[in-house]
Amino acid sequence: MGTRPLLNRRLAGMGTTIFAEMSALATATGSINLGQGFPDTDGPAPIARAAADAVLNGRGNQYPPGPGIPELRTAITEHQQRRYGLSYDPDREVLVTAGATEAIAASLLALLEPGDEVIAFEPFYDSYAACIAMAGATRVPLTLRQPDFRPDLDELRSLITPRTRLLLINTPHNPTGTVLHPDELRVIAELAVEHDLLVITDEVYEHLVFSCAHHPLAALPGMRERTVSISSAGKTFSFTGWKVGWVTSTPELVAAVRTAKQYLTYVSAGPFQYAVAEALRLPDAYFDGFRADLARKRDLLADGLTAAGFRVFNPEGTYFITTDITPLGEKDGVEFCRALPERCGVVAIPNVVFYDNTDAGRALVRFTFCKKVEVLEEAVARLRRL
Repeated sequence: MGTRPLLNRRLAGMGTTIFAEMSALATATGSINLGQGFPDTDGPAPIARAAADAVLNGRGNQYPPGPGIPELRTAITEHQQRRYGLSYDPDREVLVTAGATEAIAASLLALLEPGDEVIAFEPFYDSYAACIAMAGATRVPLTLRQPDFRPDLDELRSLITPRTRLLLINTPHNPTGTVLHPDELRVIAELAVEHDLLVITDEVYEHLVFSCAHHPLAALPGMRERTVSISSAGKTFSFTGWKVGWVTSTPELVAAVRTAKQYLTYVSAGPFQYAVAEALRLPDAYFDGFRADLARKRDLLADGLTAAGFRVFNPEGTYFITTDITPLGEKDGVEFCRALPERCGVVAIPNVVFYDNTDAGRALVRFTFCKKVEVLEEAVARLRRL
């Protein structure tokens, strides 16, 4: 095999994810895992029963249609229309994927070529960097800085070059919890139209918004025809293991993404697609109650982290809280997170792994609050040891 590295050089430095490392550390030490963002309770029982019924009744046990089952594609278009006034054709403008992660990968692989540049908010979800690299493109970070983590739109304008192909927009934003406001979205839309850019929007936390509202970029003038909108069921319905996501866009963009997607998983999650179709039609009371419950958990953990000595940046959305560890006399988030399980039996994630500009994220640490109240209360009690 010679001296050439086995791993594709584009993925150099992208070995085991920090999530796997910290989750293994939580298991080894018996710590409370507030690192990886998955709930410790299942979603609505009727939706779980719908999945079980689909399996038992032979619906989706064999390969479902490549674009997704018609029932789910119709439910997605109804959701987009009801929530945001966006109209899509379920037969030509919707694609069901293996979670939002595959939707992101297929979109970037389909729409990018070597030499293209992608502007993305930093810190960014780790799969963004990997997928941009696999496409042979270059990521260009727009750093969201504390304390408010809002995008500098003048800086965004300055980052656009003739090589810029695509804007990758995540709102509500993981890990900072920032939700883009209408005035910010308007400027981003104007820049995309002015420079004829494609846009991918990662909106998986669309229903996890507390003090404001989520507004899809695709609803703005000139954006529907250039935007690939991505969402999923995992975060909204607390079934993260089902991996059911989707893309909505124009027929041409959906066809491009589907071309790449069919060589990734081809299809997935057959029976779960029937259940998610029912979930998207749940009454507003479900979404309102889910959001209110998460807001209470956010406040519980935020107060506990503040009492423990962290500087806390209260999120507008998602189920993550970003903190600054410098008031604790700490400077390195990776070292802090690796030591935290032994110090007090809690696991968190160092934000620096989501940055190219490591100085901006070195002292930031992320905790999740999508856990049972009693688990969060115990974690808060343990964090007082700091």
